[in-house]
Amino acid sequence: MIKTFKVQFKLNNKQKTKLFECAGVSRWAYNYALGRIKEYYEETGKFLSGGKIRKEITQLKKSDEYSWLKLYSNNIPKQAVKDACDAYRKFFKGQSKFPKFKSKRKSKPSFYQDNLKLKITETHVKLEKLTTNRKKNRQTLNWIRFAEKERIPIGENIKYSNPRVTFDGLNWWISVGVEVGDLTLDKENTEPIGIDVGVKDLAIISTGAVYKNINKTSKVRKLRKRLRRLQRKASRQYEKLKKKGGENRSKSKNLYKLENLIRKTYKRLKNIRTNYIHQITSSLVKAKPDYIVIEDLNISGMMKNKHLSKAIQEQNLYEFERQLEYKCKWYGVELIIADRFYPSSKTCSKCGSIKKDLKLSDRVYKCKHCGLEIDRNLNASINLKQYQQSA
Repeated sequence: MIKTFKVQFKLNNKQKTKLFECAGVSRWAYNYALGRIKEYYEETGKFLSGGKIRKEITQLKKSDEYSWLKLYSNNIPKQAVKDACDAYRKFFKGQSKFPKFKSKRKSKPSFYQDNLKLKITETHVKLEKLTTNRKKNRQTLNWIRFAEKERIPIGENIKYSNPRVTFDGLNWWISVGVEVGDLTLDKENTEPIGIDVGVKDLAIISTGAVYKNINKTSKVRKLRKRLRRLQRKASRQYEKLKKKGGENRSKSKNLYKLENLIRKTYKRLKNIRTNYIHQITSSLVKAKPDYIVIEDLNISGMMKNKHLSKAIQEQNLYEFERQLEYKCKWYGVELIIADRFYPSSKTCSKCGSIKKDLKLSDRVYKCKHCGLEIDRNLNASINLKQYQQSA
């Protein structure tokens, strides 16, 4: 089983500059490959292989115009070309949209490192060819310090896969896949779990446990209030720039600081929400249930509702389902996705009768046949728990 580890870097200014340059090389190679593929397809109607594009880039290095490519690792443009070819193939297979050229302003800076030449210690990682100088004091530029110690497993027999260095707008990170042992839990005779997710509360479990909406806590509300205040302040400064000279006038240092604060606040909010989901999904899987049942939600369709779209976005329902899926695979717990049209909310969990006239405003389920009165979401989670028996 391959487990991905993601660790933040602690960089000096020279290392930051070199990482941005490496990301620029990767972006240039991706755009060059994509342009050549499109051009070749329009001329011949055939697909240009990645091997031929890499040979073209090798020839370009010999010219004076592109001699700067020699200063960087060969594996960066090599992998970028491969990514461009993969994106083009996925489009023709109907798996993705037509690939776009990467913009310097809008694209996420990232690049690939060769897994065979990657050296990792408890505190540092050595990246390939950040400096071409062979002096020992200059070679230290290749060694980048981790923000956390002992996060990535190290050893002679450990093999790393697909190392990627990325920038999230604030910090640089490295993500690397590591082959780990079996994480399967010793199964106990515990009951299965049904999970009903929603907007008012994040998750209602068939056992009766309720995980509240973290966006309603005072901590998140204060952060959102701070974000709105910072955004209004930045907006006023943008208006002043327009009056003084428009887009041609450069931003002040204070405005750059303000934008950085906004990015940090966004990051803080995202981390709080993601961490909360990690805690819930881990506790559910490590409870060692026989299986877990969750409903198949049409999240993209729900986002079209202008009244609920923001609340659904902040709940991170897709992320909740994604984390639950891969953690169940890790620990050997069966995850069952209930049919999208299964009437979990309208079905009585006691007698099985279906209440067709149930409205969204009815928060308490009242059965006309057996007289059961129960919370609507708890009733749905119990039905999901019994889904495999009724299917």
